[in-house]
Amino acid sequence: MTNLSNLTILFVEDENSIRIALQKSIGDEFANFIMAKDGSEGLKKFQKYKPDIVITDIMMPVVDGLEMSREIKKISRNTPIVVLSAFNEKERLMSAINIGIDKYIMKPIDVDELMKMLEYISQDLLSISETVDLGNGYIFDKTARVLIKDNKKIPLTKKELLFISILVKNLGAYVLHEELKKYVWINKSVSDAAIRTFIKRVREKTDKSFIKNIPGLGYKINI
Repeated sequence: MTNLSNLTILFVEDENSIRIALQKSIGDEFANFIMAKDGSEGLKKFQKYKPDIVITDIMMPVVDGLEMSREIKKISRNTPIVVLSAFNEKERLMSAINIGIDKYIMKPIDVDELMKMLEYISQDLLSISETVDLGNGYIFDKTARVLIKDNKKIPLTKKELLFISILVKNLGAYVLHEELKKYVWINKSVSDAAIRTFIKRVREKTDKSFIKNIPGLGYKINI
């Protein structure tokens, strides 16, 4: 597992109690845990501290999380941004795809889930390994783009591999339906029923619990 103690995190959240609670829970795991109360302050602190990863709420006063993220991506395109979203913010979350954000975590914050996501993000930042341990005997080889279960290769179609690849890239987070359509079907017209049938075939090749979903929102690998 990656050593997170070398990383600087910027956490942008307008609710003081949530900021303090998360700092107390995970702040000591990192070299620096910087906090900001809104998008305007978050952008200033991003420019000052140049954090490795940004975690932000969406709904905030002055400047919201998506507008701040848009400005951060102009400055540093490759900085990972994790967006915290309530389920009722689905429509606003969809617009994050166009900004270049592809990592989301649902509220209320599950600290263990968030830490797993940050560990996987840090692996990408430091390029530690070409294989990703997905748990339950599953391994994904990022170079060969092969899914392995108990040392046996699982036969997948090109689209199924694209699907698994984007879920692996976003381990710990849900990948939105619109992002799947954009990445797997290259923006071609595809119905929700067709996507469900596609997921069913992938589950038949893996197992029922391998892929988790929130109806109407998206999918993730159940790590």
